[in-house]
Amino acid sequence: MRAESVQLDTGTDTVLAAVTDGVAVLTLNRPQRRNALHPEMYEVLPRLLERFATDDDVGCVMLTGAGTAFCAGGDVRDGGSARGLPDGDREAQIRHRAGLLAENARIVTLLHTMPKITVAALPGAAVGAGMSIALAADLRIAARSARLIPGWAALAFSGDFGGAWLLTRLVGPAKALELLIADKPVDADTALGLGVVNRVVDDADLAAAAMDWARVIAAGPTYAFAGTKANVVDAQRLPLAEALVPESERMVRCSLTEEHRRAVRAWMATASKTRRDVSREEGELT
Repeated sequence: MRAESVQLDTGTDTVLAAVTDGVAVLTLNRPQRRNALHPEMYEVLPRLLERFATDDDVGCVMLTGAGTAFCAGGDVRDGGSARGLPDGDREAQIRHRAGLLAENARIVTLLHTMPKITVAALPGAAVGAGMSIALAADLRIAARSARLIPGWAALAFSGDFGGAWLLTRLVGPAKALELLIADKPVDADTALGLGVVNRVVDDADLAAAAMDWARVIAAGPTYAFAGTKANVVDAQRLPLAEALVPESERMVRCSLTEEHRRAVRAWMATASKTRRDVSREEGELT
């Protein structure tokens, strides 16, 4: 049985975690730095996401930020991006640093590929890598004051954490390139119109609305949702004829689950009640 609410020890104050009604909630917790990414997050977030991916008590994973921001991206004030290369093999050092950056970006890969439905709840700005993390979630709900800000061009960066890859799949290549080069804040209502966020709510309603949505997802047929998520991924990479093969296998596997049998029983009970109600109403009319 799912516990009503369980707080988890993450080993750091920079990330908070709890499981409530089947929803695993991860909170980036550096509000004084607008939840800018911290080295501890690169270890803690992947570890927790991997755990939740296989936890039967978790039906949905939600990621949010403490305070009035979602995530300000990499913490430029820490100075990591400004370091030059020491003497030696320049290309080898570039490849080494790129490998470390790609390893840190496992956060977005896990959010995007884990079998559980993932939701990003944006209380405010999502900038640079923070925007990428938000886009890596399956679904996004934003406070009306939230902003999506690429942020890379302002620092003469090309982008990281899969931002261009994710944005391209949401809005198409031409629009993605326009937004990335313009590097201007995209407000919540504009993001909704572009299909970049799914829902926009008043700031004061975000926490409750996001949790209500996540609870509904967590209470649903999570094995079937995992298959649906895989079908959507396949739709972006496979021709229809090829996508039908794994789609059909997932359908058959779903038919063998207990959650499918429960759903059928509930459907039959509802259908039977509907038939009785219709018969009674027809009897009253005669």
